[in-house]
Amino acid sequence: MESLEEILGRHPFFAGFEAEHGRLVAGCARNVRFAAGQYLFREGDPADEFFLIRHGRVALELVEPGRPPVVFATLGEGEIVGASWLLPPYRWRLAARATELTRAIGIDAACLRGKCETDHHLGYAMMKRFLPILVDRLQATRLQLLDVYGKR
Repeated sequence: MESLEEILGRHPFFAGFEAEHGRLVAGCARNVRFAAGQYLFREGDPADEFFLIRHGRVALELVEPGRPPVVFATLGEGEIVGASWLLPPYRWRLAARATELTRAIGIDAACLRGKCETDHHLGYAMMKRFLPILVDRLQATRLQLLDVYGKR
């Protein structure tokens, strides 16, 4: 049976990660499973965990009261779900819903934040990995908005 440290080490997010940092992160990790239609988290809930998708698909949704959710991104194997755990007030600013059976590694946010505070090298390594993901998602959302609302 594989350890969480071994599984994390093969996830694209942790490619080239220092072994010691991998051990620290694995200490905050657990296996999770979401059925199709099940929410990983909802907007406004505490951002106490983020997820590394191993199998399945997850829709990122914006919710406006009285309207159906708007899916603005769909993530799959090898991707990360959730970044609101990084900054106070540690609340989700969107919703994430499994669109099919999804298996992931959940990382306890408070546990990892504590380890990043203690080991600033780990914190810097995590930020260097999360920032490109956030920038890419912002750019993808921008392009979607231009396509929807731009002049034709």
